[in-house]
Amino acid sequence: MIHRVTILCAGLLTAAATAFAQPAPATAPPQPQGAAAAVPEMQAGVIKSAQGDVRVLGTEGAGRPARPGDRVSPIDRISTGPDSGASLVLRDGTTLVLGPESRLDLKQFHFDATTQEGGILVSLLRGSLRMITGLIGKTQPDAVRVETQTATIGIRGTDFIVTDSGQP
Repeated sequence: MIHRVTILCAGLLTAAATAFAQPAPATAPPQPQGAAAAVPEMQAGVIKSAQGDVRVLGTEGAGRPARPGDRVSPIDRISTGPDSGASLVLRDGTTLVLGPESRLDLKQFHFDATTQEGGILVSLLRGSLRMITGLIGKTQPDAVRVETQTATIGIRGTDFIVTDSGQP
């Protein structure tokens, strides 16, 4: 089975994707102070925006509607319906923007804010994804990967878009 995968440069970004996110800052997002501020390792990031039918499916198997501010874990699936979209900001400052009718698995995310070491592996099962790499992509470009049905893309610290029709 052959799937069609398209990689676009940021200059060809569609209006649908830009409606959901602005580029992430070059540094890690600010973390709150104190004991209540500890970021659990199981938190990969947060939903920055969600428009339309956006759902998060966790390991417990139950899907929930995604709302801005909701936490996502390193192994959640995010899906968008028709005329829907979402953006996520990971703990290292990486921004992921999903277009309509997309499905993305966060397969792996780990990040140490002190050493700025970590890794990201996401799988785009269908739809479109804009990724703006954060600290992991800047300090360890080989540690950021995007999988599609037919290819694995190694990222070298950039802003790019990937689409996968999910059909042969």
